[in-house]
Amino acid sequence: MKTRALFGEAARLVPVLLAVALTLGAAGGYHVIQRIPIPGDSGWDYITADSQARRLYVPHGTEVVVLDLDSDKVVGEITGLKGVHGVAIAREFRHGFISATDPGSVIMFDLKTLAVLNKERVGDDPNGIIYDPLTRRVFTADRGSKRLTAIDAQTGKVAGTVEDLGGRTEHLASDETGHVFLNMQDVGKLHKIDAKNFKVLETWSVAPPCGQPSSMDIDRAHSRVFIGCRSGLFAVVDGSSGKIVDTQPIGLGVDALEFDPKTGLIYVSTGAGDGALSIFHEEGPDKYALVQTVKTLPGARTMALDHKTGRIYLPVADVGPAPDPTPDNPRPRPRMVPGTFSVLVVGR
Repeated sequence: MKTRALFGEAARLVPVLLAVALTLGAAGGYHVIQRIPIPGDSGWDYITADSQARRLYVPHGTEVVVLDLDSDKVVGEITGLKGVHGVAIAREFRHGFISATDPGSVIMFDLKTLAVLNKERVGDDPNGIIYDPLTRRVFTADRGSKRLTAIDAQTGKVAGTVEDLGGRTEHLASDETGHVFLNMQDVGKLHKIDAKNFKVLETWSVAPPCGQPSSMDIDRAHSRVFIGCRSGLFAVVDGSSGKIVDTQPIGLGVDALEFDPKTGLIYVSTGAGDGALSIFHEEGPDKYALVQTVKTLPGARTMALDHKTGRIYLPVADVGPAPDPTPDNPRPRPRMVPGTFSVLVVGR
């Protein structure tokens, strides 16, 4: 009987051990596989991978450079811009949208021709930008005006705003069931917003432990909000209650995070120090484990995930010494070495 019991226990463990092995195999072995050069010496911010259309959008100072995800070749540019930050894709309307600080606009363009179709004034310094397919609206976090702006994805016109949000707006994400979650970086709070009626439904404090909440994505199946915190943590928040259910250490200087629901992997890019890409696995809605840390490069703080290939793209440049601090810029970034702007590719 004892032997039979042990055999039965071993049999029950086989699926568990197999699942663990498959998870480690899927996540393990990531490394930098190439560096794609891109002309120009302007700064950069958030890049966006359109895995279905096989396009990578790289905002770069006064333009958005478009790469083919299969060939890694530049296939177009959207030029004549100023202070570009991010790109959102509304494929059903064949429109893309760019957030730009000039001092604050959302530029709508044609996904096929890359021609600019409309430029809409929004709040000052729109930064994060997403598309919500439920409301068919594009949302921008206008940190200069401390507000959220919604753009009709068909017309490119403002559909509504959420004003007086009480802090520096940062990253945002949609659960695609009628809610937009928005980080308030300087006050350590998370807003849950009614995406249809432009109302703040809940405001939760996430600091401490999540100081300066920055990057964000969502596990929509389990209502878990993933936040990269500038205090050096990856935090998981229950999207129904606002409770922090898990935290994991990451590097400093986080500015992007993406979740792959097919593999249960969460990718978090941090650009401080030597630069690192932390890869976590969702063991369950309230349990997460680090499976690999990939050394990248200093300043590789933002990223995009190609959901088809599992490759991660990080804009980066070689940097020299930082200029001296000034009252207007107390924490200056290091200077870019001319001719070194590129996109780092991490894969297996």
